[in-house]
Amino acid sequence: MKIKERINSALGTYKNGYLVPLGEKFSYFFYFTGQNTIYQLVAGSLTALLIFQGVDMAIAGTVMLAVKVWDAMNDAIFGAIFDKVKFKSGHKFLPWLRISVAFIPLATIFMFAMPADISQTSKIVWFAISYVLWDTVYTLCDAPLYGIITVITDKIAERDTMLSIKGIFAQAGMGLTTLLSTVLLGEKVGSNFVVISVVIGIVAFATMLPLCIKGKERVISPPPEEQFTVRQMLRYLFKNKYLLIYYTAFLFSSGFSVASALTLFTSFYVFGNSQFSLIAGAVSTVPYLIFALLVPVFLKKVNKITLYKLSLFLMITINIVIYFACYRNFAAYIVLATANAIPAAFAGVLLFMFTPDCAEYGKFKSGIEAKGITFCLQTFMAKLTGAIAGSLGLYMLALFNWDSSITASNFAELVDLAEKGITQTEGAIRGLWLTFVMLPVIGNIIALIILQFYKLKDRDVQFMADFNAGRISREEAMESISCKL
Repeated sequence: MKIKERINSALGTYKNGYLVPLGEKFSYFFYFTGQNTIYQLVAGSLTALLIFQGVDMAIAGTVMLAVKVWDAMNDAIFGAIFDKVKFKSGHKFLPWLRISVAFIPLATIFMFAMPADISQTSKIVWFAISYVLWDTVYTLCDAPLYGIITVITDKIAERDTMLSIKGIFAQAGMGLTTLLSTVLLGEKVGSNFVVISVVIGIVAFATMLPLCIKGKERVISPPPEEQFTVRQMLRYLFKNKYLLIYYTAFLFSSGFSVASALTLFTSFYVFGNSQFSLIAGAVSTVPYLIFALLVPVFLKKVNKITLYKLSLFLMITINIVIYFACYRNFAAYIVLATANAIPAAFAGVLLFMFTPDCAEYGKFKSGIEAKGITFCLQTFMAKLTGAIAGSLGLYMLALFNWDSSITASNFAELVDLAEKGITQTEGAIRGLWLTFVMLPVIGNIIALIILQFYKLKDRDVQFMADFNAGRISREEAMESISCKL
């Protein structure tokens, strides 16, 4: 067998009647690479930009949350538009991905191009306007990207395999952004956010473009017998109990996940060098990739919700040990962070695999084709929790009396200031450590409790998908489904 055929076979194209060609699968994977270079830049560096610029942290945190008022509106509006708009091509998802491929990088560059020499008020205004703009255009991409998997293939096993592997490509995009931003902002290079955002924007455009060309919507659901109003679609949303259970848990697990936004400053102030975050990321990459690749293997033996809950439990346990054992001890932190990469790999890959299942459940139960509403909730929650995490981080630093008057363009300038005795207090640094490690632990504990009510099993979802696609009758599906509807 040729190498290409071996790869193709491993991805499922030649067995079990799977539908998606190899090239199209990789274009789908690479779109996640580009999208996540952008997402990681905002999630991981926006807080750093505000800290470097000396923006008042309490005000900045409030702006982040206030933007989500608009976010709630535009996601709901887009969800309704998404389910109503009919493109001449007959495509439902690809047109939105093609529209967003250029606008997202441009909006990101604009946000990070905040001038350093303008007033505090002007910086707040710049941040608010650019964040609203970025948030709006990102909506055009996220829901269609996750939703398109339902029309690329209706084979649940193939979906799960693709969604597992896409997590590796997404992680690669996040890793690339982390590497570039850490090196360019670091003590040795001393670059700035404008350069970083331009480089990341180019990478994102190049990797997101192939799906816009090679993507194919091949699974067309039978049209509904009647047209549903926006009000009916919203009622559908609140009747999809598993969707709401999962994303309530997600609100806490991701909303309290402040580590990404504070990694650079934790590395600099707790361990003495911002570049140490690269070492921690590098040594945990191998176990992360290995176990991320093993997710499809584990899913053949266990339901994804069981694996996800086990991953959260292990992450909670390891991070509690990290908090008590690793303050100012980088060697111990490396060891435990590497161990934590294993459950983090499972959780990271599984994170958004539940939304397609909930979409199938929603249609099976209600008869309403409302994937736009379903996947827009995912987009909204991802952005909302990102803003909550950023805001919580800023609020916590303000609570521990972080000195926002210490401003710089990069860590090289912070080193110069520290040599002059201008640095954060030990109390502020300990507050940073508490925020960095323990807030995610609290969020995951709450999420784990909520997820005890999620009973949707993978086998049941396949029967629902078969009915939704018209392959079996409702009676046949109901005879085989074990979960309570």
